[in-house]
Amino acid sequence: MRRDVFQAIADPTRREILGMLSEEPLNVNSVAEHFDVSRTAIYKHMKILIECGLVDVQQKGRERYCEAKLEKLSEVSDWVEQYRKLWTQKLDALEQYLNKMQKADSKAAKKTVSVKKKASIKKTTRK
Repeated sequence: MRRDVFQAIADPTRREILGMLSEEPLNVNSVAEHFDVSRTAIYKHMKILIECGLVDVQQKGRERYCEAKLEKLSEVSDWVEQYRKLWTQKLDALEQYLNKMQKADSKAAKKTVSVKKKASIKKTTRK
């Protein structure tokens, strides 16, 4: 089965594993000690991370050390960036609209004050 980076980061345990491995290479047992799940479950998570290219395993003596390879996360960054641009444009348009509405409200308020002043002046001159 082909796996992608999005599938790998969809799970909070895998994200936490990536965070740990980004700080330093660890053997699988060290990774498993940080979680309240079975070692088998951690191996399954590690397998997905390896298949996605986010983790590389190196044999060092009798130990297998896992190291994060975060370059593949650029796929996620690129995908998010297109939506960041879209939302930035939408929020900028909303800001312009709100500024326009605020100016219109301000003009209407000034006009109302002006009309009230004129009415007040007329009342005082009639007395």
